[in-house]
Amino acid sequence: MNHNKNNGFSTETQLSQLGRDPSKQMGFVNGPVYRGSTVVYPTLDDLDHRRSTFTYGTAGTPTIRDLETAWTTLTGGAGTVLSPSGLGSVALALLTTLKAGDHLLMPDSVYSPSRTFCDQFLKRMNVETTYYDPMIGENIRSLIKNNTTVLFLESPGSQTFEVQDIPALTKIAKEHNIATIIDNTWATPLFFDAHKHGCDLSIEAGTKYLGGHSDLLLGMISANEKWWKPLRATYDLFAMLPGAEDCFLALRGLRTLHIRLKEAEQRALGIAKWLQTQPEVAKVLHPALPDCSGHEIWKRDFTGSSGLFSIILKPEIERSKLANMLDHMQLFSMGFSWGGFESLITPFDCRSYRTATVWNPNGLALRLQIGLEGVEDLKADLRAGFDRLHQ
Repeated sequence: MNHNKNNGFSTETQLSQLGRDPSKQMGFVNGPVYRGSTVVYPTLDDLDHRRSTFTYGTAGTPTIRDLETAWTTLTGGAGTVLSPSGLGSVALALLTTLKAGDHLLMPDSVYSPSRTFCDQFLKRMNVETTYYDPMIGENIRSLIKNNTTVLFLESPGSQTFEVQDIPALTKIAKEHNIATIIDNTWATPLFFDAHKHGCDLSIEAGTKYLGGHSDLLLGMISANEKWWKPLRATYDLFAMLPGAEDCFLALRGLRTLHIRLKEAEQRALGIAKWLQTQPEVAKVLHPALPDCSGHEIWKRDFTGSSGLFSIILKPEIERSKLANMLDHMQLFSMGFSWGGFESLITPFDCRSYRTATVWNPNGLALRLQIGLEGVEDLKADLRAGFDRLHQ
């Protein structure tokens, strides 16, 4: 059986098969971890003609190739490259598609470190960045310049959860020969098919749901046929490959990705709906809820939702009370990642860095990552935390 092709199987079955081949692994179910820098050649002729699958460690290893191959099949792209982090993949995708003097369109809701990369590194490269309202839709036309070469997308936004009209935006981009890049970490390829919806490059922070256990850092970029060779060429110039152990852990996480993601979806939806009934909560920002911005687009384009969403507290709750709530949580920890087995809760405020839109929620904002703990236990932990807001 070929374990690196789709073969028409369901996603769940593919995840159990992709990126491994027992016939080449002495019968073992999982491939070994290949660590190495030097590749040796049996003859001078082989050396002269680089007659080897891998010429040097920076060109990859069988462990890296297994993950690349699996992710390419899963995303439907023409090829995949890996990097040591999600942000590394954002940088690599942008450096593949931009050059000095170009103009970049970036959503105002974008992941904050991506914004910093644009405002600092790309600015030094003489790349101009314009931030746009993520809900702009077809009005994006008004922001396109003669030197606009890249339209960046992040849907939903990883703090405020606006859902973008990706098909409309990518259609306009193609009309102007503009490359489209999406950060698809929230939905993963399981819940949003980025290439099918017109995106040229799709980024995933494998740190999150692919890893699933908060013990690795990893980024992936899949590219369509047009952008695959330029992406690979840029990747080879930087030799930005991740560690072998991280790739091995990601392949292990791949096997249970569907089960964990579906479980996170159900648990998060249950808690999100419960939070709508709590007197301290003014609004729940979750794309699968009808009153969330962009819900209709989410329902049209997505096949599911993950475990990350935000809430806005009632305006009468003061910031000085927040520590009493968060410092004493029993199950929810405070941390900046998500996608792991553990639940997290973190306050945020976008007002200092939004430039194209005004973030004015009229209340304190908290982002929640729902893990795999018992739902009733998590509700009790949150309820006790809300009670402490009144002490």
